[in-house]
Amino acid sequence: MPDPHHRRLRRPHRPIPLTAPAPDPAADLRFIRDTMERSASFTAIPGWGQVILGATALAAAWLAQNELATHQPAAWLRIWLAEAILAAVISLLSMHWKANRRGLPLFTGPGRKVALGLFPPLAAGALLTFLLQRAGLESALPPVWLLLYGAGIITGGLYSVSIVPVMGLCFMATGALAVVAPTPWGNYFLAAGFGGLHIIFGFLIARRHGG
Repeated sequence: MPDPHHRRLRRPHRPIPLTAPAPDPAADLRFIRDTMERSASFTAIPGWGQVILGATALAAAWLAQNELATHQPAAWLRIWLAEAILAAVISLLSMHWKANRRGLPLFTGPGRKVALGLFPPLAAGALLTFLLQRAGLESALPPVWLLLYGAGIITGGLYSVSIVPVMGLCFMATGALAVVAPTPWGNYFLAAGFGGLHIIFGFLIARRHGG
C-alpha cells in the first residue's frame, strides 16, 4: 500500500522549456553601439578644417609681425587671441560637419575623451597668457602656446587616429625650439606651428581619413 506521506511530498512534474526567451534586437543593437563608441577611435578630426585653420594662422602671423615691427606688443597679442577664437570656431564647425557626414557621435564615446584630454592644457594656456601678459612677458607666449597646444593634442589624440598624437609631438618640438631660439623669432615659430603644421597634417588627415 503506498505511503500517503510519500504522495504528499511528491511535486508535480513541470516540463523544461526547450527554447530560451527570444532576444531583444533593440537591446542588442544598443549594446553593440555603446561598445563601439567606447572602444573606437575618434575619426571626426577634420583634415580640411585644419588646412583652413592653418591658412588663417599664417594670415594672423603676417599681421602680427607688422605690429611687432612697429613695437606694438599689445596689438600683436590681440591679433593672436582673435586668431585663437577664430580657430576654435573653425574646428568646432568642421568637426560637426565631418561627424554628421560620416554618422559619428561628436560628444559621446571617444569624442568626449578627446575633448577631455584636450581641454586641461588649453585652459592652462589661457591662464598663463593672462599671467605672462600682466607680467610683461609676452615674449614667452609663443613657446608656451606651442608646448601646451601640443600636449593637449597628444593627450586628446590618444583616443583618435594615430597621426594626431604625432602632430602633437611636432607642435611640442616646435615649442621646444622656440624656447632656445632668439626671442624675436617667436612669431615665426607660431607661423610654422599653427600655420605650417596644421596645413601639413590637415592634408594628411584629409587624404587618409576621409576629409
